[in-house]
Amino acid sequence: MTRRIVAGWEGRFFDDFNVGDVYRCRIGRTVTLTDNIQFTLITNNTNQIHFNADYAAKTEFKRPLINSALTLSIIGGMGVADLSENGFALGWDYITLPNPVFPDDTLYCEQEIMEKRESKSRPGQGIVKAKTRGINQHGLVVIEYARSVMVWRRGSAPTVNIFPEPKI
Repeated sequence: MTRRIVAGWEGRFFDDFNVGDVYRCRIGRTVTLTDNIQFTLITNNTNQIHFNADYAAKTEFKRPLINSALTLSIIGGMGVADLSENGFALGWDYITLPNPVFPDDTLYCEQEIMEKRESKSRPGQGIVKAKTRGINQHGLVVIEYARSVMVWRRGSAPTVNIFPEPKI
């Protein structure tokens, strides 16, 4: 049998982006109450609406809310494979949270390319700006933000062919 190495997904490079493209993450992520409590306690967030069901029941929401920083982390992570796997963040223009996230909601991510330009100071890279939306299982947008990412050109990226050859 001949061994054949098949390239895996390596993320998009600056050359691959076009203004108007929309990338949808292929997976959804259900957020649990345990995720929420652990994240909230790790980050020292003392707002009881995230971890005290009795307190949350007395609010307009009637149940705990998912910590918005956790929502941002999950949606941001879901977008890495499509937007920033071959780059790094330069900045965030805005973040809005139009609808709450509750335990057991499933989140999905889509990113729309808004701008693209070559870097003036880094010839092997370019800047891509995207609007990202986190959407729940009901189709409601729960987070939206815009950010800019410095992305490598395919031929300049240090991450190409980094897998070590096994000594067989």
